[in-house]
Amino acid sequence: MRRFLSLALGLILLAGCAPAQSMGPAPSEGSQPPAQSQPEPPAQSQPEPPAPEPEPKPIVSRLMVAGDVMSHMPLTNDCYVKETDSYDYGHVLRDAAQQLALADYAVANLETTLAGGPEYSGYPRFNSPDGLAYSIRDAGFDLLCTTNNHCLDKGVSGLNRTLDVLDEAGVPHVGTYRTQEERDENQGIYVADVGGISVAFLAYTYGLNGHRLPKDGPYAANVFNTDYYTSVSNPDYELLRADMAAARALDADLIAVIIHWGWEYHTKQNRNQEELARFLVEQGAGLVLGGHPHVLQPYDMVTVTGADGEERQGFVIYSLGNFISNQNFSDDRKKDLATKTTVILDLELTKSPDGNTSLTDVRYTPYYMLHRNGKPVGERRFLVNVSQSIADYESGNSVLIDKKSYNQLLQARELCHEILGGEGDRASEP
Repeated sequence: MRRFLSLALGLILLAGCAPAQSMGPAPSEGSQPPAQSQPEPPAQSQPEPPAPEPEPKPIVSRLMVAGDVMSHMPLTNDCYVKETDSYDYGHVLRDAAQQLALADYAVANLETTLAGGPEYSGYPRFNSPDGLAYSIRDAGFDLLCTTNNHCLDKGVSGLNRTLDVLDEAGVPHVGTYRTQEERDENQGIYVADVGGISVAFLAYTYGLNGHRLPKDGPYAANVFNTDYYTSVSNPDYELLRADMAAARALDADLIAVIIHWGWEYHTKQNRNQEELARFLVEQGAGLVLGGHPHVLQPYDMVTVTGADGEERQGFVIYSLGNFISNQNFSDDRKKDLATKTTVILDLELTKSPDGNTSLTDVRYTPYYMLHRNGKPVGERRFLVNVSQSIADYESGNSVLIDKKSYNQLLQARELCHEILGGEGDRASEP
């Protein structure tokens, strides 16, 4: 091989010179020079294919909604803590707090003022201790509606102080305002992050118990009737259209309207509620959350066709009833049961990868406002989880529930099923 390489090199160097002199015997005819071995090219490593992008997943969140937070004087008195000269509603809300801990966001209607003590009062002009705001916050509520027929019970100063106390407690609010600037900000709309889904909340009341908004302060409370201090029967569609247009412009994933309406103590909605609900859904409301009747009323999916020809759907619950209260109708057993029976509504919201948000499940948990007259302060009033308390009594593990209360709880559960349908009761799930 060395000789062949020398020969080849010599031939290359002599190319183009005079006839070459013989360097030795010529190769015989037909013989081929031995082939040079070529090194194998290094194997090319193939790049790993990129990992597939994970499929985008929908966002699922839980919004919980409760009814009217009221503090009649028997309830207020039971929450007094002598050692600290303060008020604490923690024991009243203990069962509810366990459920609210599972929510991404929770909302209720504050149907009292926090106008300052020590002269607290119940019906007809509510004024509750500041401790109520802190207890409501600690129970797990994230937003309170503050516009209702009792928001001016202690005048504009009481309305303003209520908002001051909520701000100090760190509880957001919607529906009443201290200044025109507050009302103008986002058109009085509160946008909340509900577990990754943005929800624009608006709030309105039908009237103010005969009180008029001050001439220099029409912004103080959102009222949806133009004749709110007389016949309360003419919706202010111009106001509602403007506010709903502002809500749509915020580009939130969902619009929710909290609304105070309907007839007290009626367990079925009236035609005015139905017509206004349809209007709100037509204007873009995905949720309409009603209160004021102090008793439960049904829920339903409402389908409307807008002026643009587009079909829209919205969920409406006509009344969530009382949440905490001390209404007592000893002469009317049916009304007494209905005003003590309530629910926490549990709404599952789903935002799909394409950005569409919808209500994908509706459940509720029944509660009952238990009165234990004759007990010491701090042991008289409890909002109890109905199904949990029934199970505790039947297993012999209940401290609060006696035979009479047990029968009331059975009736309360039956009433919830009658008004809302038994299939929605979360306790009935397998």
